[in-house]
Amino acid sequence: MRLHNQIFIAMILGALIGAITSADTRILGLPLLAVHDTLGSLFVNALKMVVVPLITSALISAMINISAGKDLGRLGLKTMAWYVGTTTLAVLTALLLFNLLKPGVLNNEPVGERLGLAAETSEVVAGMAERGAGDFAGIILQIFPPNIIQAGAEGQLLGLIVFSMLFGMFLRKQEGPAAQTLKDVVVGFYNTMEAITLFIIRFAPLGVYALIAKTVTLTGYDAIEPLAWFFFSVLLALFVHAFVVLPILIRLMAQRSPGRHIQAMTPALLTAFSSASSSATLPLTIECVEKRSGVSNRTASFVLPLGATVNMDGTALYECAAVLFIAQAYGLDLSLASQSLIVITAILTSIGVAGIPSASLVAITLILTTVGLPAEAIGLILATDRVLDMARTAVNIWGDSVGAVIIGRSEGEDQILTLPVAEMEQQHPDRAMRG
Repeated sequence: MRLHNQIFIAMILGALIGAITSADTRILGLPLLAVHDTLGSLFVNALKMVVVPLITSALISAMINISAGKDLGRLGLKTMAWYVGTTTLAVLTALLLFNLLKPGVLNNEPVGERLGLAAETSEVVAGMAERGAGDFAGIILQIFPPNIIQAGAEGQLLGLIVFSMLFGMFLRKQEGPAAQTLKDVVVGFYNTMEAITLFIIRFAPLGVYALIAKTVTLTGYDAIEPLAWFFFSVLLALFVHAFVVLPILIRLMAQRSPGRHIQAMTPALLTAFSSASSSATLPLTIECVEKRSGVSNRTASFVLPLGATVNMDGTALYECAAVLFIAQAYGLDLSLASQSLIVITAILTSIGVAGIPSASLVAITLILTTVGLPAEAIGLILATDRVLDMARTAVNIWGDSVGAVIIGRSEGEDQILTLPVAEMEQQHPDRAMRG
């Protein structure tokens, strides 16, 4: 059975069990609520366990491979500028919509009590006391911590992210057998952490069941309405970025029809939605961009593999939205400094998030810790994560493909999106760049 079907069943089962039991219900002498709480905490702790090794190894590997292509000059700069720019637009879209809609506040009341939050608001406020409006200097200082290991242990992971990017960038430039061995070790370590993360994600149905059952036991069905508002607010933000922001960029920067490109990318987008994996969809993404949109192999083979690794528009948007929702649920009015930190960390962690299902849960745990919110609060959004994971993966792939079109056009590729899809597939030679 597919993972998302398992999670849907777990959600329904957790809601039913939570509804028919109470805090005093016991099975074989064990309090059922405590069992649910323990199982949910184990799942959240497992996600927290892999945060540092997964993010650091993913970022170092990404930086090693960024310049693995043969054309590292103009094309590389354009590609990175596109990815950073669109990821920033995605995060700002989430920031704007969630500050306007405030899905974490219903009837002028924070939804924390209805969701059964893990920590009291007063404790969270105390934990964020040092993150006031004047804390920009503190944010900058976190970028270069004096002790990188201590910074990671204390949850100041922004510096760890920057260190990982610098380490990967300079390791890429090293030559000789020792440097190559270290590169192989890093890549092997990342592959291992990716496998461990996938192993933990396999237990998501159990974690979702336990967290839903615990929440419904404590709050009844009061949690459904705020979660529904969060769900549709994220979908709206993803829709705005995918079907408003990016099409405008295609029209203005590539001077091509967004609708024509959507038609070309439909097979890849549907595969991304169903698999929730950017990496698994990559071969089909390349085929659609080359054979159905007319981008040259030269551009597609450089832009798209890099995008599957470092360009995660939908993921960055979702990370920002989830953290803002949790903060609103606690009744917190985040300062400009805290929101700026969320934006910066969401952009950086989206670079290091593996292209596998639900890996962004790890990044959200990191951001929550960075801005002073309890990592356990991630349990609030697990019920909706799988469907939103499918949607944001499709947005990730769409953003990569739009980048390939725009960068290809900037390189003088006049054939892009000029013919109907059927004709493009029939007449697809790998065309040389014009101009």
